[in-house]
Amino acid sequence: MKIALGTDHAGFRYKEKVKELLGSLGHEVKDFGTFNEEPVDYPGFIRLAAEAVARGECDRGIVFGGSGNGEAMVANKVHGIRCALCWNEESARLARQHNDANMLSLGQRLIAEELALRIVQIWLETPFEGGRHERRVAQVNAM
Repeated sequence: MKIALGTDHAGFRYKEKVKELLGSLGHEVKDFGTFNEEPVDYPGFIRLAAEAVARGECDRGIVFGGSGNGEAMVANKVHGIRCALCWNEESARLARQHNDANMLSLGQRLIAEELALRIVQIWLETPFEGGRHERRVAQVNAM
């Protein structure tokens, strides 16, 4: 899979750790920044990652911040994005199984690094179990 990444300064460390994990799992990464821990406003970085997923340039996306809340809000403003803020293994599993989340948001200040990496793995490996995805997408697009 090709995975888009985006973060602000408060999620930079986790973005770098997840980038390493994704590479070790054989995924391709498109990093939309930021590229250090200097304070920045997150919306631009997050929107670029979300738009890449929405256009189909990337299969999925992961965004990071202090809490992950603002990042999920920005990503979800992009048509076609279903970004889930996840805080434990079960939230990651359900985001894929039930919601077909194509983006994941993580809060570096709220969850331990080891847990964040497990969440990413679960989210990547869990299939959507909806069965009627095309009809649901058509309904959502019609709204």
